Amino acid sequence: MSAATLMEAHDLSVHFSQHRTVARAVDGVSLEWRRGEILGVVGESGCGKSTLARALLGLVPPTAGDVSTNGAPVRGRDALRKLRRSVQMIFQDPYQTLNPRQRVATIVAEPLRVQSVGGDDREARVQRALEDVGLDHERFLSCYPHQLSGGQRQRVAIAAALVLEPDGLICDEPVSMLDVSVRAQILQVLIDLRRRRELAMLFITHDLSLAWSLCDRIAVMYLGRIVEQGSAVDVIEHPQHPYTQALVAAVPVASANARIREPLSGELPDATDVPSGCRFHPRCPRRFGPCDSVDPGLLVTSGDAQLAACLLHDPAHAPDAVA
Repeated sequence: MSAATLMEAHDLSVHFSQHRTVARAVDGVSLEWRRGEILGVVGESGCGKSTLARALLGLVPPTAGDVSTNGAPVRGRDALRKLRRSVQMIFQDPYQTLNPRQRVATIVAEPLRVQSVGGDDREARVQRALEDVGLDHERFLSCYPHQLSGGQRQRVAIAAALVLEPDGLICDEPVSMLDVSVRAQILQVLIDLRRRRELAMLFITHDLSLAWSLCDRIAVMYLGRIVEQGSAVDVIEHPQHPYTQALVAAVPVASANARIREPLSGELPDATDVPSGCRFHPRCPRRFGPCDSVDPGLLVTSGDAQLAACLLHDPAHAPDAVA
């Protein structure tokens, strides 16, 4: 782990038992999240993105593997408490995350109380956090959540995440439950915070075009695994995994010369019945012989920066022509 690394997952798995079956929600993920960067985690609903986010913060226990932060493994209550001072999470639905019986002042100050920090500085920290998300503290401190719009609620949730002055934010689909008219405003708040506070962000989304415009790097998840990762430009403009290629092809393009591509066929398999071999092969238009029996790891496809879990990039298995 380098000095620039904020968090790192090592072969992380989260499995859930369901009526004598096991759902492999996250299944052997290794991922580096660097200080100051926006790392996007993208994929279809049900691929394990949100479970990965919760496992990174210890909100769900890992079945295997571990998480490190600032070079130290996160093990035990003290390490987890320290992690949550350094990294905070913004959830998807602001209508569910705010306590309806508490005023904004109490909601935003709650992390300070839990972490026993702030002291006489707590009120100033709360006011500064609200101002940083564009809310006038004199107007909003005494409000209850039902008095706020969806966008204002999400700003309060972001303020509560900021009040501990963390190094990073994990953003789990933070605009997907908001009206289209306010999504751009919330995204601008996050962009401004990244610049002003030098925050790292791990941004979870199913919207590939949003990840393209916002993120420095992108990791693509499919059925509990990362199947491609690299810079946002490389992953979107030169996708190397057939699944990523299908996701990119599904993004609407306003161009008369846009090539018409076939949509991805089939449904995401159930996490309790993961296919053998490459887990994408039942839906892959480029599958070939070994795909149904060989489970590929992430392979270098372009320099050292872009990786894809696809046998097309494995000289030991790939057919002669992979164009």
